[in-house]
Amino acid sequence: PPRFEKEQIKELYKGHEIATHTLTHPTIARCPMTKVVEEILEDRRGLEKALGTLVRGHAYPNGSYSEEIKTLFRQMGIAYARVVETTGEFELPDDFMEWKATCHHNDPQLMEKARYFAEFHKPQYLKLMYVWGHSYEFDNNDNWNVIEEFCEYMGGREDIWYATNIEIVDYMTAAKNLQFSADCEAVYNPSAASVWLVLNDKVRAEIPGGQYVDLNALIK
Repeated sequence: PPRFEKEQIKELYKGHEIATHTLTHPTIARCPMTKVVEEILEDRRGLEKALGTLVRGHAYPNGSYSEEIKTLFRQMGIAYARVVETTGEFELPDDFMEWKATCHHNDPQLMEKARYFAEFHKPQYLKLMYVWGHSYEFDNNDNWNVIEEFCEYMGGREDIWYATNIEIVDYMTAAKNLQFSADCEAVYNPSAASVWLVLNDKVRAEIPGGQYVDLNALIK
């Protein structure tokens, strides 16, 4: 039986991001492309109808994907997709359609990694801690305490941005789209969202969406 009714989805996942995972969970790299299209479109349509919002992310079922599938998903409005491999590191992905997490929640070094991330204070680096897993695993393994300890330790910190996957994708896209003058003394932000810059290693400056900003004026 289902863990909850469809009507409960919107309320249950309020404040969370929901991504596609295909309709029937096939190993899509072995499926005809017409089947892959059906799997992702029907899943996305159902989720968007239930949530009343856009669904732009994906998690590959069984970790199955290919370059052809990545290209197809981009064309179908999917902005990122998570794989099952982990890196053990804290770097942003080179390819958001092949997004590898830092670790699984069952990683025996989960808290060690959390402490390293929380205590890392070098602003010249951009670090991301991404933990993945399945909620049913906590029931099966009777270890909800693992994620509770992690969340209690990592939560409520003013120096950490707690972002969903799509928020990270959209922000990094906006940052990449900044247009700088030839001397890098001015910048134009063509996006709707603000982007933040650190100037001379000390001034944190907001570059509002749609605005041209003289950076020298912000440093003085």
